[in-house]
Amino acid sequence: MVATTAQARTVLERFPAGGPRGSWPTEECAAAQRAQGTNAQVMMDLSTDQFLVVTDPTTK
Repeated sequence: MVATTAQARTVLERFPAGGPRGSWPTEECAAAQRAQGTNAQVMMDLSTDQFLVVTDPTTK
């Protein structure tokens, strides 16, 4: 059995999934956050059909 603990994540930005072709604003936003030292990741929220830029609570 594998035990997991749920960690709350902070949503930094939200972007609609239907962006223009060839445009990746969510990835660009996450890259900008990482350049500033924040461990930002892109996730998909299927219930709202949005891409999220998130960070975990342990990020400094």
